[in-house]
Amino acid sequence: QRAWCSQYFQQRTLSGADAVNALRPFYFAVHPDFFGQYPREREVNENSLKRLNGYLDNLQKPGSHSVQPMKLTFYVRDTRDSSDVQADLLTSGFRSVSFTLHTNDILSTVMNVLKSCSLPIEHMSGLKASAEASERPPEAPFYRPIKWDKSYYTFTGFRDPEQELQQARRVEPVLSLWLRNNEPEATKKQKVSLPRREELIRLKKELCHKFYLADIRWQRSWGVAHRCCQLQSLSRLSQQNPEALINLQGHTIVFADQSGMNASGHVMLGTMDVHHQWTKLFEQLSSYRSLLQQTEWLKERISLLLGGTQVIHMERLGPVQLIAEHYSTLSTFHKSLVSRRLRLHPRSLQGLTMLLENDRSNPSLHEMGHFIVPTNCDPPKLQVFLQSQAPEARLRTQRKNQLQVEEDAVVKLCLQNLSLRSLSKEPSVSSSQMILCCKRLVEQRFPLMQGLHICVSHFYSVMQDGDLCVPWDWKN
Repeated sequence: QRAWCSQYFQQRTLSGADAVNALRPFYFAVHPDFFGQYPREREVNENSLKRLNGYLDNLQKPGSHSVQPMKLTFYVRDTRDSSDVQADLLTSGFRSVSFTLHTNDILSTVMNVLKSCSLPIEHMSGLKASAEASERPPEAPFYRPIKWDKSYYTFTGFRDPEQELQQARRVEPVLSLWLRNNEPEATKKQKVSLPRREELIRLKKELCHKFYLADIRWQRSWGVAHRCCQLQSLSRLSQQNPEALINLQGHTIVFADQSGMNASGHVMLGTMDVHHQWTKLFEQLSSYRSLLQQTEWLKERISLLLGGTQVIHMERLGPVQLIAEHYSTLSTFHKSLVSRRLRLHPRSLQGLTMLLENDRSNPSLHEMGHFIVPTNCDPPKLQVFLQSQAPEARLRTQRKNQLQVEEDAVVKLCLQNLSLRSLSKEPSVSSSQMILCCKRLVEQRFPLMQGLHICVSHFYSVMQDGDLCVPWDWKN
């Protein structure tokens, strides 16, 4: 039957609406709203969905013949009855799936996604292109619709996500009550983690001092025990082969999903790699540094061509970008600019910044004041856009800087007044949201927070080391 479905659909082209319908089982399985108690997995799915939507969006563009391969990772929920639970599911009820998209049409991409996630494809035989949906502009983004007739769930055995969401949101606890119920557990976990926290600080300081490292960071918010193991592994390597780490001087190390160098020039050590792979990376650092210098040169040339606008890279936005991929993006964009003579005053756009993205079709201005520019953007069109939006970009950038100053001040005040051990936030929490949250915390003064590690997020949770996640818009 699956072979018949595939053969049937290869005789027609899927529209954007068809793709959305075909991917509904997938959306149900990875929808971030179902990962409220798992912030890291939620963030991974959020970012991967954005990239997948951009990939599908590009395939809809007129004249689009090929797109760059894209590796995606999703945490996939079990959406069938308990009798059908798969053996590879984590105890939390979901599994990690990684796959690479290299298809050049919507149908093949949809099939690839469904098969990679071990989701059914039989339902695709009933899809019909909607005339209403086909009239949509080709640039219309893919969203995450999750509303089907109730009979669908009865027939397929899938759980109704709308019903689950309603149940999850039915009782929204107030912060004071939630603290009263969860503070003892958080305090207990935090007390147990104290020796590991101290060991983590000691190891990090020791390695940074011994090998003149700029810093040691982590791509994901792994637990303290996990981080300690990673530092202990690096420490053992330094004892067994101290010469190997000499090349790291001046670098920032990031423990990540893969080894290499990222677009910021930080050395990434894959947490699943063995010492031999780390050592091989250290031996190749001179080549990586050369590539980093070339990317900096390209950024300078682009800035000169675009009136002083600086190309930036934000680590916390989206997935990790490798230095080779970053160089390729910069090189392609630079060649495009050089091929068309732009008339921009060398300093007319001084102080403004821009992000380059491969998955966009039109330039835009972010609410934080930086431009988001497609790599293949038409230079004359880009010049008009930058010049027309420059005043608004400066206003937004100024506002962003003011918000950052205000956020830093109110976080410091919150730490002092509530006697917190630490106060942080998820990347998805904006400065405005953080400021509002902290001001309300200072006004209310919850005694049960004293001495705890608090992370402002979008949901309540007690993490494995006793950190408390609190929604920024907590109820009073």
